[in-house]
Amino acid sequence: MNNNLFPSVFTLSKKERILLNGHNSFLVFFTGLSGAGKSTIANSLEERLYKEKIRTYILDGDNVRTGINKDLGFSPEDRSENSRRIGEISKLFIDAGFVVLATFIAPYKSDRERIKQTVNSENFIEVFVNTSLEVCEQRDIKGIYKKARTGEIKNMTGISAPYETPENPDIKVSHLNTIEESVNIIYAKIAEKLKLKI
Repeated sequence: MNNNLFPSVFTLSKKERILLNGHNSFLVFFTGLSGAGKSTIANSLEERLYKEKIRTYILDGDNVRTGINKDLGFSPEDRSENSRRIGEISKLFIDAGFVVLATFIAPYKSDRERIKQTVNSENFIEVFVNTSLEVCEQRDIKGIYKKARTGEIKNMTGISAPYETPENPDIKVSHLNTIEESVNIIYAKIAEKLKLKI
């Protein structure tokens, strides 16, 4: 079947789209345990970028799993497929000229590396939200850690399934940082990358 696929080439390119937007496009990939604060930080960062007229879109783990990835479970294989699809979706948004803010646990290093390769390393910024399991359990915003501890939820990252900590993330923030501090740290790292140099 793949031998019969011939991708179309269109007139407008990524270059034209980012020129129209006035800024570069890339992926800011937030990884960390459930309850670490990934979505909260990404939301606040998006608000700041919006005020500066930066075109953004947030891809959130739970939101994606209610739509395009609703057919996937939480086995290691399904988690990897979840990550693969995230990479491909992010690639499309980057080509469209957006700054993508993706908030996913993405527990496996190999899957995060594959996303990096999918979007090209120059378009990938990894943000490790380094919130300890203890703090995440204390928060238990969704009540899932309690269910995991009682065995109601299987394959829970950090409890019954592994989380492979990023070794050299581009940016690291933690629960010791306020939301504002985290946003400032991330913004300081991506500000230069946003600027067009064409």
